[in-house]
Amino acid sequence: CSGFAGAWAGAGAGATSRASASASIFVPFVVFVLFVSSWPIERGVMGTILLRILFIGNSLTATNDLPAVLEAFARAQGVTIETRTVAFPDHSLEDHWNRPEARRAISEGTWDYVVLQQGPSAMPESRRILRAYTTRFAEAVTSAGARPALFMVWPASGRLNDFPRVIESYRVAADDVGAVVLPVGDAWRRMWDRDRSAGLYGADGFHPSGLGTYLAALVMFQQFTGRSVVGLPSPFSSFDPVIVRALQEVAMEACAAAALSPN
Repeated sequence: CSGFAGAWAGAGAGATSRASASASIFVPFVVFVLFVSSWPIERGVMGTILLRILFIGNSLTATNDLPAVLEAFARAQGVTIETRTVAFPDHSLEDHWNRPEARRAISEGTWDYVVLQQGPSAMPESRRILRAYTTRFAEAVTSAGARPALFMVWPASGRLNDFPRVIESYRVAADDVGAVVLPVGDAWRRMWDRDRSAGLYGADGFHPSGLGTYLAALVMFQQFTGRSVVGLPSPFSSFDPVIVRALQEVAMEACAAAALSPN
């Protein structure tokens, strides 16, 4: 899996598009990705599952290169996940639909899942866009032989009262098309309720910190593989093991709640 491209660009055939949201957050997050990619990998006894996942989103996906972090976590568990990312800053699914890169990537690859992500979508108009373009993309995804998945994000730290509406928007959009829900936003809310000092937000109060990306990867690994995330290795030895355990627990709680959804 390649690292950040260093600039926002669409993925061409066989290429991967990675990017940072801004120069101010690029450097520390590159350090995070480089550190994760250097972890020693011990093959698990559970065998290898090959999953191919396409991510379509914006800087909430690209910050810290979440797909690469997911790949590294999976390798540590003896699971092979291959990813490709099409991400542009401030893009909704409507924006992606109106340019060629995302739909071309769907048709070019043999994907198991295609992950769709836009902003929090707490407001009525952004929810409408999320639902309408999830439906459009889902048709393209299923026609290509893959299953759509919705990456539920989180509100900005200054709009924490939006958590219920963000969670509902992504659940409704997933229910519309029978997509897999990746309840990262719900896991963030649960962690916030447990410990508001956990530090999931980056310096701008919206993009994820390293811990935030770690939590997102935990949720995705659980949902895509059905395997427990409790005991998954922490990316940094400096991470408080109590916080790490709490993140693993809220990831499992959010995934269990998502399993009760009719989709």
